[in-house]
Amino acid sequence: MDTHRRHDIRTLDLFAGCGGSSWGARQAGANIIAAVDIRSIARDTFVDNFPDVHFYNQPIADIDPLRLKGEMGQIDLILASPECTSHTCAKGNGVRSEDSRMTAFDVIRFARALRPRWLVIENVIHMRSWNRYNEFLSILRSELAYHLRVQILNAKDFGVPQSRKRLFILCDKKKPPPEVVPESTVLTRLAKHVLDVDGRYAFSPLITSKRAKRTLEHAERAISQLGRDKPFLIVYYGTDGGGGWQRLESPLRTVTTIDRFAYVKPSQHGHVMRMLQVPEIKAAMGFPNDFTLNHGTRRDKIYLLGNAVCPPVMSSIVRTLIRVREGSI
Repeated sequence: MDTHRRHDIRTLDLFAGCGGSSWGARQAGANIIAAVDIRSIARDTFVDNFPDVHFYNQPIADIDPLRLKGEMGQIDLILASPECTSHTCAKGNGVRSEDSRMTAFDVIRFARALRPRWLVIENVIHMRSWNRYNEFLSILRSELAYHLRVQILNAKDFGVPQSRKRLFILCDKKKPPPEVVPESTVLTRLAKHVLDVDGRYAFSPLITSKRAKRTLEHAERAISQLGRDKPFLIVYYGTDGGGGWQRLESPLRTVTTIDRFAYVKPSQHGHVMRMLQVPEIKAAMGFPNDFTLNHGTRRDKIYLLGNAVCPPVMSSIVRTLIRVREGSI
């Protein structure tokens, strides 16, 4: 249960997904009023966790922000995570969609109409190489008169057991936003902290005739480094530039929208493996146990989690903005 003090910061979450940004902002004391996302599975999950929030389940381009203001009232804070798939390196050599990138300008459209004091815009760090990125920042500064702070924050520095770097653009109409820094009491959490080791998930032999050659290569690299008696994680699908494996004694590498991590451990009959399960991935994203994921397939749930903002990071950001308003920093 959320026990944090409520503030009168009326908040709109654009590209809300399943609600990572909203969960973190609410933990910091923001009052979530409305959210927007085109995906029905995102709506269903969001509404389960925020039953009092009005959810606009339609393309953002079809929403008139002035109509939204008439229905919802004044908005003080906009959280926004515009589409990122055509910015990210995970796209590889795939075709980029400028329409996808241009969803960032819907944030401008809403800010221009609603005139909130604060904006917090999140995206992958590769957004900075977009040829309209500087124009985007210039409009925020010059036309909309926001003070900006652009930061790259790593979720592992905020108590999330995952190394996940993201770009955050903090905007405040009244004061320059201060630097967001981790709380001094936050402890580093590791991949091993999210694993369920009670044996309720089934393992299968690592080495089978159906196992992909690349998967076995990833495992062989780990075994050559750790020996045959240590458990480890492998990147089951794709690669990550780190040899395709990692130790349990470090934060999990970046969770994506696909089911990519497998847990490998020694047994009496050789190494066995299983994919990380949804509750483990949820924990790796920094969601608490009481955040519910009751809709969709396993693939749907992993997509929602991998597409989300880690709640502890957003909580720290919004808490920092509130402290500025209250004069405590």
